[in-house]
Amino acid sequence: MKKIGGLGIAGIILGVIVLYGVYWYNSTIGMSEGVSNAWANVESSYQRRNDLIPNIVATAQKYAEFEQETLMGVIEARSKATSINVDASELTEENLAAFSKAQSQVSSGLGRLLATYENYPNLKANENFKELINELSRTENRINVERNRYNNAVGAYNVKVKRVPGVFFAGILGFEPAAFYQAEEGAEVAPDVDALFDN
Repeated sequence: MKKIGGLGIAGIILGVIVLYGVYWYNSTIGMSEGVSNAWANVESSYQRRNDLIPNIVATAQKYAEFEQETLMGVIEARSKATSINVDASELTEENLAAFSKAQSQVSSGLGRLLATYENYPNLKANENFKELINELSRTENRINVERNRYNNAVGAYNVKVKRVPGVFFAGILGFEPAAFYQAEEGAEVAPDVDALFDN
């Protein structure tokens, strides 16, 4: 029986490391794509909300006495929010914070609109408007679900690239941790309903 020399053992160890590196790379690519897919679902949910806004505003505008300033605030916030796109390859804390801030302004504008629409019985009775508001509510729930799924995908991916031995492969192969979607500062405090009317 032939003995394996030191060079042979080194070759086997190197082969095992290379095979593990290939396995790690392939599984990490899958997780990275999972993060990108989850982010696309977040964006899709926000797009669904943005697509509802023109119909909500158009329906409310039919009521001439409805506050035009409130409607314009929603339209402007939507315009700003749709101009901010975050590429899945650039999921940094700064980019997500800018995206979140723009979406928060849309939420705030919609909150003011919904708070004031209570004063308009004809608008409240409009079946089309009621359905749009229900659809908006379902969309807001979907946004929350998709943000949670995104954060779960980011958490699993980040653990993979930060743990040993992955941390060694990540740097060499160009895998960077992804940023979590975080609520805007102050989101943990319930909004002051009276303040909605002051803006």
